Amino acid sequence: MKNPRFLLRILGPAEYTQLELRGFPVQSVAASFSAKEAFSKAVGTGVRGFWLSEVELLREENGKPYLKLSGSALKIVKDRKISLQVSVTHTKEYASAVVIGEESGNEGVGL
Repeated sequence: MKNPRFLLRILGPAEYTQLELRGFPVQSVAASFSAKEAFSKAVGTGVRGFWLSEVELLREENGKPYLKLSGSALKIVKDRKISLQVSVTHTKEYASAVVIGEESGNEGVGL
């Protein structure tokens, strides 16, 4: 967390700002990274075809997480008409995320 270049590579602008206001808690940064990886599995690309910073894990005022996509990540979802749901959790030592992507008129694409 002490390397700003690392944070700027993996966090999008809004995500960076939200985490900066909270002092970049390690568990929250890990949850964001986990959500990005879960997104890549849900859309079937693996962690390629988009920049990690294009998938931002943000929270509504009530704390509910959601994904904000931009660039190539947004194009992947729009081209395939995928709707996404995200759930994240973390403890002091572990972070986990699940992203469910569902294509219009099809079963879920992945977890």
